Amino acid sequence: MDVSVEPYGQYQGHNLYELTLTNDQGMVVKLLNYGATLEKVLLSEADGLHNMILSLPSREDYAKERNFLGGTVGRVVGRIRGHVWQHGDVKIDLPMNEGKNHIHGGDDGLDRQVYNFRIDQTATTASASFTFVDPAGHNGYPGNVKLQVTYTLENTNTLHYRLDAVSDEETLFNPTNHTYFAIDQPNKIDATTLTIPADDYKPLDADHLPDQGWQPVAGTVFDFRQGQKLGDVIHTRAAQITAERGINHPFLLKHGQTLAAKLQTDKHTMTLATTAPSVVVYTANHFDGTGIPHNIDQFDGVALECQFAPVSGDDLSAMTLLPGEPFTLVNSWAFE
Repeated sequence: MDVSVEPYGQYQGHNLYELTLTNDQGMVVKLLNYGATLEKVLLSEADGLHNMILSLPSREDYAKERNFLGGTVGRVVGRIRGHVWQHGDVKIDLPMNEGKNHIHGGDDGLDRQVYNFRIDQTATTASASFTFVDPAGHNGYPGNVKLQVTYTLENTNTLHYRLDAVSDEETLFNPTNHTYFAIDQPNKIDATTLTIPADDYKPLDADHLPDQGWQPVAGTVFDFRQGQKLGDVIHTRAAQITAERGINHPFLLKHGQTLAAKLQTDKHTMTLATTAPSVVVYTANHFDGTGIPHNIDQFDGVALECQFAPVSGDDLSAMTLLPGEPFTLVNSWAFE
């Protein structure tokens, strides 16, 4: 096991570093202290290292434009309808940064912050922990939130992502890691089989927010319980797929179930386990091969965002964090 650190620039007066975790199997994980970001996941094969996720052309590109690739997104990932949190008798207005709604924690969310970090390694693990204090009032959220994001690579080619946080005031908190998986690069995700053992999903309205609550996947294109090739879904004429230009939907995980999803091709498999109650599947619908991510096009990867699902109305109690209450999210990505 090995851990190394390399400086590569600055962002708003803060030093930027790339951290590299390597296990005994030759698997390499590259991380950035910008956004506590998962930059690359490289599996060792006979002909060299192959990246299992979508990455920007260079590490310097991540701070140039917000693309969420591999970042720690929050305080609240996803959308909040009407940008309002009714907190008892108090109404808290969050920034409107997508029409009339609030999305991904505001324009200056957790994925755009520079984190402190420390590294560690044992005989069987290599890890990096990133820390940041998000001050009260930042992006409109109450409470000072202290968070720690830890990536741990094991010799089993499993990478763990753990986010711990605590606030000194009642606040909203529903972050996630926003990695796009692409285990069949350079091919698109059409031939990648996705399996999600979920009986229910949430349809979306014109604002990309749920409007019908949980609905059965049975009899719909969203039934991934036995596995489906993603190309067989994203290229259908189903109204929900057409409206979103792909998949952008929450799936409800069964109580006590940690296995959230599996991606599989002829060459590779990635299995996701999580402590979150749901996973939002997003098939990179908006990418078009332009701008900073000019190397990424529509359907080049799929994000599996573990979180509390977006809600239909204004009841945000599921993502409310009480003062002193510990918050923990653990995701594990096992690669074969």
